[in-house]
Amino acid sequence: MESGRIALVTGGNRGLGRAAAQALARHGLRVVVTYRGDEQEAEETLKNILEAGGMAAALRLDIRDVASFPAFLSRLAAQLQRWDATRLDVLVNNAGIGLFGPLEAVTVDDFDAVMDTNVRGTFFLIQALAPLLADGGRIINVSSSLSRHTSAGTSVYSASKAAVEVLSRTLAVELGARRIRVNAVAPGPTATDFNGGAMRDDAQMREGLGAQTALGRVGEPQEIGDAIAALVSEDLRWVTAQRLEVSGGVLL
Repeated sequence: MESGRIALVTGGNRGLGRAAAQALARHGLRVVVTYRGDEQEAEETLKNILEAGGMAAALRLDIRDVASFPAFLSRLAAQLQRWDATRLDVLVNNAGIGLFGPLEAVTVDDFDAVMDTNVRGTFFLIQALAPLLADGGRIINVSSSLSRHTSAGTSVYSASKAAVEVLSRTLAVELGARRIRVNAVAPGPTATDFNGGAMRDDAQMREGLGAQTALGRVGEPQEIGDAIAALVSEDLRWVTAQRLEVSGGVLL
């Protein structure tokens, strides 16, 4: 158990972020979830955690808007103070977007939206929060199995996630002197509302993608959340700069 420790999960209002927040709360962490637009979804995450006996709060954050980070830090510090704390112990960088299409269909705006969110926003949020992260803390950056295997129409998204993995390894070295562990979790096909919920709602897609995994099915959000909770636990305290793929063995 990690009772008393505090985690921040970006994009914790739904999908993998919600699953990660709930998993961390089950392990005794107090959790701050961020959301960009849908406050009602964030409130649902909080309700789930509170009803299970955990502690949680929600703060609005658009990670593309780097200029808003100082104001966000002030709101975060105020929330930590309400919990009689001054430090974060865990940062899960989950917030991201995926825009997909073949080479000829990708626009400059599409490219910038993906890179600004998945890479630029993630990097500068880590930069902003690093002074607030306790020595011995953990950072988990959410990547994708698509950084290992390929699929048509995913070039920009996959490149953004590969960049996140390189950032994770490099920052593990830079922050290692503070005993901060930095790792990446790379989910495979998972039944969430990502990309319009296609993988969750389209039975034919689920069957086709499931057939490509060693375990014969697509993943469930809780399985990704549980992997994140395991990776930040003391049981894996000697693990840093690693990429943990949680994909059921897709396209081996």
